[in-house]
Amino acid sequence: MTDDGFAGPGEEVGRVLGTADATPLQFWTAVSPTSYLQLDDVVVTRRELPDREPVTIAGVVTQVRARHEGAQFDSDVFAIADGTLPAQVQEAAEITTTRVDPELYVPPSPGAVVHRAEGDARARALHFDRMERRVPMGMGRDGVPVYLNADFLDGTRGAHVSISGISGVATKTSFATFLLYSVFRSGVLGGDAVNAKALIFNVKGEDLLFLDHPNARLDESTRTAYSRLGLTAAAFPDVRVYAPPRVGDSAGTPDVSSRLSGVDSFYWTLTEFCADRLLPYVFADADDERQQYTMVVHSVAAHLARYAQPADGGVSIDGVRLGTYADLVDHIVEQLNDDETRGDWAGSAVGLGTVNAFARRLIGSKKDLSRLIRGDLGSRGGALGRGDLAPAQRTHSINTAESAQVTVVDLHNLPDRAQRFVVGVTLKSEFERKEKAGTAKPLLFVVLDELNKYAPREGSSPIKEVLLDIAERGRSLGVILVGAQQTASEVERRIVTNSAIRVVGRLDPAEASRPEYGFLPPAQRQRALLAKPGTMFVNQPDIPVPLCLEFPFPAWATRVSEAGRAPAHTLRSITQSADPFAVVGSGGGSDDDIPF
Repeated sequence: MTDDGFAGPGEEVGRVLGTADATPLQFWTAVSPTSYLQLDDVVVTRRELPDREPVTIAGVVTQVRARHEGAQFDSDVFAIADGTLPAQVQEAAEITTTRVDPELYVPPSPGAVVHRAEGDARARALHFDRMERRVPMGMGRDGVPVYLNADFLDGTRGAHVSISGISGVATKTSFATFLLYSVFRSGVLGGDAVNAKALIFNVKGEDLLFLDHPNARLDESTRTAYSRLGLTAAAFPDVRVYAPPRVGDSAGTPDVSSRLSGVDSFYWTLTEFCADRLLPYVFADADDERQQYTMVVHSVAAHLARYAQPADGGVSIDGVRLGTYADLVDHIVEQLNDDETRGDWAGSAVGLGTVNAFARRLIGSKKDLSRLIRGDLGSRGGALGRGDLAPAQRTHSINTAESAQVTVVDLHNLPDRAQRFVVGVTLKSEFERKEKAGTAKPLLFVVLDELNKYAPREGSSPIKEVLLDIAERGRSLGVILVGAQQTASEVERRIVTNSAIRVVGRLDPAEASRPEYGFLPPAQRQRALLAKPGTMFVNQPDIPVPLCLEFPFPAWATRVSEAGRAPAHTLRSITQSADPFAVVGSGGGSDDDIPF
């Protein structure tokens, strides 16, 4: 290939159409009878200029049409098929320009030869040659790897990923985990990959609890696909799984059924709940922030932080020992109902109706949060055999800095209020930890599905404020949000806007018409309505046209029936060292919930 980027790009597929306007940014190509073009093909042509070097114009096929030339009426198609009316079939392809080299924006000349871009010409057309650090995302329609510019993922020039698509078909979480695997294993992070972390919230089934188990269904063709992407087909090597304690279990046994080992319980002690002012996250619905009783929430949280003292696993307030979350709630309500103490807890300017509204919501939280906020479970020692954890550590706390490379927090067995509490408190503590560190390295990738539930477009909540902080300031702190949702139109605009990478799987027809998907060309919007599992459209700042790709089948187990042999370290967990049969459950996951 010569310096002009044109010679030897690939086979000749047609010529620039002369019956349609050709512009520097879009033109049509007549396809040769002996060739073809499909959507997403990459082509290149050249414009000769007087007294200037030639201009290479490259682009992606965004529409293809075929018609009879010589036909005048719709019924002519029958006469042409019978051979009684002469006509010729002609195909044409719409090309959306992706690169002009040198940057002299002139239209291609009608009749100019158009080549299929291959090899270096394809890489130049898609700007891959300008990417110093390339993350393999999958295969294009031509079976050649497609890359993501790591500079727009790790905060160097941009950050955050927004993944949209309908549930069960768009494979949002599968793509998010594959992207993580590619980032960690492709070498783009260099030496920083060793210390980079990922925090994944598992909200549907127990599919993400087996990331460290090899996929028993992995075949040679899948291994070859990984190899072509420069990756090794294997499970995540370093994973730690957390699950909530079972309801009514005084031993704190993790509430999982399919994974038999290597799961630790997470919870918060009453002391942590009071001292860290976690009460606002009990009221984490967006609607709550519009209610007047939010002032009571913050007043009560401040009172707990000031007066609650540790007492034998529970807390003591004004000489009263409280051993459970239910005890704490009842004590707060009792103080609020007492005319003498109400002002100390809620403030003097708050009406009784507002206090009662707060009390009703607080009492309603007892059922959902009692197993997460504990006074009967003290701080436990480190997992058996894990030399990186000191025996005195609070291993019930989710702390990615002291965990494995990938930390999975299982939420699927929790009710909605409890899920919001866990997500909000965990993100708050992780973001505060990164703020205190004051450095972007090591990176922390946060994978959160159902983003529209935690950061809805309307209203405000503590969780939404944390997610907005991550979206707007996380780049400088090395916190990268990988958010997934069925409907990007229902997610807070600032979060979507701050996402440098936007990914779309299969969409609902009504959702596809929303302005949030304006970056998709019309043909891609239509294709998103029938995209098969594993097909994604990825938009990144480097490339003006979203790229269609297929990512390979996961090399890690996505359900218990696929799980190969468990890694040795999963047999060493806090729970298993205490009771080897504690997390043995009945039954496994359903195959119907798996996107592949």
